Amino acid sequence: MEELFDAPQADAPEQAVIAHFRLSGEQFGEPDERTAIYDAKRAMTVAVEDAGVGEVDGNEFGGGEAVVYAYGPDADALFKVMEPTLRGLPFRPAYVALRRGDAEAAVSRVDL
Repeated sequence: MEELFDAPQADAPEQAVIAHFRLSGEQFGEPDERTAIYDAKRAMTVAVEDAGVGEVDGNEFGGGEAVVYAYGPDADALFKVMEPTLRGLPFRPAYVALRRGDAEAAVSRVDL
C-alpha cells in the first residue's frame, strides 16, 4: 500500500480554525447578526463534512463578538473549505486563528 507522506498522522494533535467576528453593541449582537452567524455555521458544517476535513464544533456570542470553532487533522485544509463562507460574512473587523498543532502550538492569524 502506498503511504501518503503529507497526510496527518493518526496520533497527530487536532488542529483548529477559530473565526472571530466583531458584532454591534457590547454583548451578543443584533438578532439578524446572530442569524447570519448561525446560517454560515450550518453552511460550513455541510461543506466541511462533505470535504471530510474535520468538523465545525460550535459558536459563542458575547462581549460584542461571535466566535466559530472548527477542528480537524489539517487546519489549512479546514480553512480552505470554510474560507468562502467566512469571507462572505459582513462583520468587521474579523480574523481567523489557525492552530497547527496541539493547544500549546503557535497560532497564526488571517485577517478577513
